[in-house]
Amino acid sequence: MSAEEECNCPPCKPGLPAWLATFGDLMSLLMCFFVLLLSFSEMDVLRFKQLAGSMREAFGVQAQIKVEDIPKGTSIIAQEFSPGRPEPTPLNEVRQMTTAVELHTLDVRSQEGEAVVQDREAANDQQQQQEEQARQDAIQFSMALASEIGEGAVEVETEGTKVIIRLREQGSFAQGSAFVEDDYIPILAKIRDLLISIPGTVAIEGHTDSVPFSNNTFPSNWHLSAARALAVADELFADRRVNENRFTVAGYASARPRVPNDSEANRARNRRVEIILERGQDELGMPIRATSPEDLNGQSISPADIF
Repeated sequence: MSAEEECNCPPCKPGLPAWLATFGDLMSLLMCFFVLLLSFSEMDVLRFKQLAGSMREAFGVQAQIKVEDIPKGTSIIAQEFSPGRPEPTPLNEVRQMTTAVELHTLDVRSQEGEAVVQDREAANDQQQQQEEQARQDAIQFSMALASEIGEGAVEVETEGTKVIIRLREQGSFAQGSAFVEDDYIPILAKIRDLLISIPGTVAIEGHTDSVPFSNNTFPSNWHLSAARALAVADELFADRRVNENRFTVAGYASARPRVPNDSEANRARNRRVEIILERGQDELGMPIRATSPEDLNGQSISPADIF
């Protein structure tokens, strides 16, 4: 281009070109897009360990070094001195678990913290094992009471480490009575035979609906619920093999309803006696170990679940 043509060239506009703003926006959007892709991606554990191992060898973190003596310094006043006794701290000991070649990570932990974590994990494992054992116990009750469960006279349910055998009022007690019906005694005998063979504490609880009740024998629902629970306990205690120290008997009237007392069907469900087997501990309060872990809170057991 000649000098004359350069003189005729129109002057350039001051500032950056207009297209640069669009280009910058596009680059920012692309960077955000790839950052999101990276955040959604999964980490390759094997490659991460290999990378950590390479960094370990590069920085020289290889083995645990035992210090025989504390560091000492020198000064003008004294040739050597020892520091004062330190106050206790939560971290009593810090270790770098890198003595094994196959380990590619640094494990920094304290003795107290490690003990707490181990105790918590052991407690969780034991809790899960006890819940699994409770489910196995509930299956035994369901197999023995399959016909009664099908008729609706008995319900079997697990709640954590507890097995709940729920006796409905229909068939077990007459209205306003605390005497166990003769036809219901064989059902209690089946339950008693299983309770003898399964360890744990047993609570017998009586419940009523919210309708006030009183007669010459029972002045209130509290008396009726407690009398029904005691009547069931007496039938279970009829066999001398039963250890009565495992049992507690209580009446709750309408204080613990299963469902709201807003219909006759719901009130019938609330009139019940519950036999609660606590698998977590025996009659001496000692923990009972089980078999394998599985979370089973609040599961009902029916004969169909067995097969």
